[in-house]
Amino acid sequence: MKIISSFKHLEHTPSLDEKIEAKSQKLKKFFEGNFEVHWTCYVREDSQHCADIKILGPSFEYHAGAHSESLYKSLDLVLTKVEKQIHKKKTKWKNHISHKHKDSVKDQQLAQAQWDEEFWDGKSSEEIAS
Repeated sequence: MKIISSFKHLEHTPSLDEKIEAKSQKLKKFFEGNFEVHWTCYVREDSQHCADIKILGPSFEYHAGAHSESLYKSLDLVLTKVEKQIHKKKTKWKNHISHKHKDSVKDQQLAQAQWDEEFWDGKSSEEIAS
């Protein structure tokens, strides 16, 4: 895992690096192999602290962003958002792989006979003749 962090209109402090490192380590449980985590932290004009995360891998890409009054809270929010995305995508993938198909009808003549009986049940002889 490679972590890249950039700061705009903020001071780069060791405590922020530690927090970003700790948050990025939580993502290891979702992925195997090499992937990159790009963090971007900045302050907007309305003094809201923003955090963006971009996770890049060989066959996937996830992106999320969040803002709040505190940068640490923004980091928590953005991590929650990206974890939801990853969980949703992985669940869809697992369901697609393990989706059980319906049993096919092996004897078509038997199926046709059953359908014919159900279709003609309840029909009067006048409806059948016409």
